[in-house]
Amino acid sequence: MIKWDEKYALGIEMIDEQHKKLFEIAERAYNLLKNEFKIDKYDDIVDILKELKDYTVFHFNFEEQYMISIGYKKYLSHKVYHEDFVNTINNIDLNSIDTNQDESIMEILNFIVNWISEHILEHDKLIALYKKD
Repeated sequence: MIKWDEKYALGIEMIDEQHKKLFEIAERAYNLLKNEFKIDKYDDIVDILKELKDYTVFHFNFEEQYMISIGYKKYLSHKVYHEDFVNTINNIDLNSIDTNQDESIMEILNFIVNWISEHILEHDKLIALYKKD
């Protein structure tokens, strides 16, 4: 499972703290997947998805305002990545989750982990570099 590591740090305190929260949400999804004693995980999955959606909207808004405040030149293309993430989460079929819960958690988890990791390391790091220029 992916955990926060200093390699993800941008050096922008508020954004780093918000990124840590995204890792915590992913960790909860992982723990739910590994919980062999819970038979019906549907409500927990829906709760995690809702929190993920709500928190990413909050975080993306904050990050986008920050980019505007520093005059970040790639703001619009970065915003598109954020919109794609939210659209993907919004388009998850809740009926398919109910049918195969563990497989659905794994798919969601893979999406979250890959997106968070790649987005921070490839795109958000550019914001930090821009800030220092």
